[in-house]
Amino acid sequence: MTALRAILGGAAGDEAAKAVMANLRSWHCSASHEGTQMKRFVVAACCGLLVLGSTAIAQERQNCTGPQLGTWKLQSFTREDLATGKKSEVFGSHPSGYISYGPDCRMFAIVTKEGRKSPVALPPTDAERVDLYSGLIAYAGTYSIDGDKVSHHIDTSWNEAWTGTTQVRKFRIDGTTLHITSREKNQLDGRDSESVLIWTKVE
Repeated sequence: MTALRAILGGAAGDEAAKAVMANLRSWHCSASHEGTQMKRFVVAACCGLLVLGSTAIAQERQNCTGPQLGTWKLQSFTREDLATGKKSEVFGSHPSGYISYGPDCRMFAIVTKEGRKSPVALPPTDAERVDLYSGLIAYAGTYSIDGDKVSHHIDTSWNEAWTGTTQVRKFRIDGTTLHITSREKNQLDGRDSESVLIWTKVE
């Protein structure tokens, strides 16, 4: 059983190993006298395990490379109303935030509004909850890159509407500066807008 787990690896390996061992025990009980057939079955099972193991390892060990790897600190967040051309810093002139891209192809992002106030007491009031929520963007998931576009495949998000979706962004890296541009509806007023976020590499 341990050897089977080693071949397959991970949770997928445990389940596949249990299934194969169950089959082997069943076969042995019903046809223990048929030695030749048992040998053939074992050989076929081992070949199948090798194939399944290779697939499981490939799925569990995704690998991403490139200059995007690492953690980036937010420097500015500008949003333009596409209908009027008006630009604004909806999270203030000094918002806080980080975005990180890992070699395992996972990412997270969090952005908070400048001057966010702590609740006077816990639990916060309804008004305080609304204010804190409206000054936050946060999500995590996996990512993939195609040319000048990075796709964020979101597993969990602060607004839940993004959970299970793919958010596509244009990006550009100049040395230690990361530029991310997105077109979407403003989370506050629902208007079509273009957002530009500029980040610097955390060394």
